[in-house]
Amino acid sequence: MHAVTLGLAVAGVARLVTGVDTFSGWVLGLLLLGIAVVLRPRFGSLPEAGEEPVLHRADAPRLFDLIDEVAAVVGTRGVDAVVIEADANASVGTYGIRRRRVLRLGLGLWEVLTPAQRVALLGHELGQYAHGDTRHGVVLHNALRSLSLWVYFLAPTPNPSMPERFANYLMAVPRWAVYGVLVLLDQLTLRATQRAEYLADEAAARAGSTEAAVELLDRLLVADAVALELRRESVAAQTKSRASGARDEAERGLWDRLAERIGTVPEREYERLRRASALRGHAVDSTHPPTHLRRRRLAEATVPHPAAVRPTDDRTAAVESELAGARSRVARRVIRDFAG
Repeated sequence: MHAVTLGLAVAGVARLVTGVDTFSGWVLGLLLLGIAVVLRPRFGSLPEAGEEPVLHRADAPRLFDLIDEVAAVVGTRGVDAVVIEADANASVGTYGIRRRRVLRLGLGLWEVLTPAQRVALLGHELGQYAHGDTRHGVVLHNALRSLSLWVYFLAPTPNPSMPERFANYLMAVPRWAVYGVLVLLDQLTLRATQRAEYLADEAAARAGSTEAAVELLDRLLVADAVALELRRESVAAQTKSRASGARDEAERGLWDRLAERIGTVPEREYERLRRASALRGHAVDSTHPPTHLRRRRLAEATVPHPAAVRPTDDRTAAVESELAGARSRVARRVIRDFAG
């Protein structure tokens, strides 16, 4: 796929050079270069100022110390930046030409976890680095992205006119060929990605304990409830009053209210969700193994792992203090923008 992109760029430049005296040469050359630019590999970047809060080591030394300690347990190094989001999710990635590491931490998940479960979450995410999920690599990730863009470019025009209908028929063969390659590459890498998830679960258990890792997977079952709760908070705040004071009040206690409500979910509801997960094949997304299989693998471990990293009350309080500013900014975005 990357060779195709490079070939388009070379062909575009060659056409511009050889067809410099013709209008059609310029048009074709610019078109080929434009496609190559769109398909070029992307290296990721951090959010712009004013978007999600971005923390570096100087901003939150205790948080980064915790991340480093967990990383050492799972056999890798820490991250260079932490992006704070609202979602009930967490992920890792890279950014820039130098492939610096970034942890994206969703407060919708972080705030409903206990300190031990948070360590397990960090262990799982950092385990993605330790066990080499190939789909997150720059080569394969960008190849999948390029194929997806080709499928988009070749997609049939809806409600076509007669010439557009002819173009749709003409593009059918290359469209299905590209789609077939995309499915093939997806299937060839899916098992490796799922294996990496199981290994990351094992890393979570080593870092935070098997018990905490199992509880973390249970929390993932209520991720939809967290999203609904955040939307309800936003709608309620905007419905009660448009005065800034009412919204400020809603923002201040948002995460505490969320943690309290999710904390009241009874064990019987988790049991129901676990059974539903097994019946429906619940998974975080298409690249993750079914959640109930991940949970069973950990819960039925012959020798459960004790916690290698034990968060003390002082450390937990220090990390909370470092996240206070980011929590406020994200809460403001949730209350003012989430409903829309």
